[in-house]
Amino acid sequence: VRRLPDDDLLPLFAAAAAKELGEEPDADLPDMPLGEHVTADYQTARLSLKSHPMQVLRPVFADEGVLTCAETSAARNGMWVKTAGIVLVRQRPGEGKAIFVTLEDETGVTNVLLWARDFEKFRAQTMGARLMQVEGRVQRSKEGVAHLMGSRVIDRSAELEKLSEDYQPIEPELTSADEIKNPKYPRSMGNQPGMHRHPRNVRVLPKSRDFH
Repeated sequence: VRRLPDDDLLPLFAAAAAKELGEEPDADLPDMPLGEHVTADYQTARLSLKSHPMQVLRPVFADEGVLTCAETSAARNGMWVKTAGIVLVRQRPGEGKAIFVTLEDETGVTNVLLWARDFEKFRAQTMGARLMQVEGRVQRSKEGVAHLMGSRVIDRSAELEKLSEDYQPIEPELTSADEIKNPKYPRSMGNQPGMHRHPRNVRVLPKSRDFH
């Protein structure tokens, strides 16, 4: 067997040393929008140090006259207000004559009280909302603690989709016979089996702590 010179490589090894692709420039990606930053943080860490979801959505609610939690806490006794926030806790202590809900936004928290009759009227919204809007009167205790006596509850969870600035609803091309286009269970019924919402609105926020 004859030895090859040191500088004479076999074709096999020469090919292994060669790069499969040439040099590629770094991709110039756009900055991630703040809403998507917050969404990604909540999906991975259950919180965000960059912002609060309500701060991103504040222009939407401000245009509707919805107060922040701080403004609600500072409102005068008996004032009719509407506020909104992420649901942290739902409680039904004792005999269950009242339900307490804690809402959070970028300014703090609001303690909401619903009497049993109002809870039964808005049970689906109260138990199902991740982002809740409540309308009612501010009641202030002798110690100065403010509660919002809820008279109306609105599920605003769909607003979470707006955390993604590039979100666009997709309308697939379907025939008239497709059940998705002509659903057997209308959206208003809220019980469509197998139907899913946009991925960014599926457990974007951690679950609240609720009574059973």
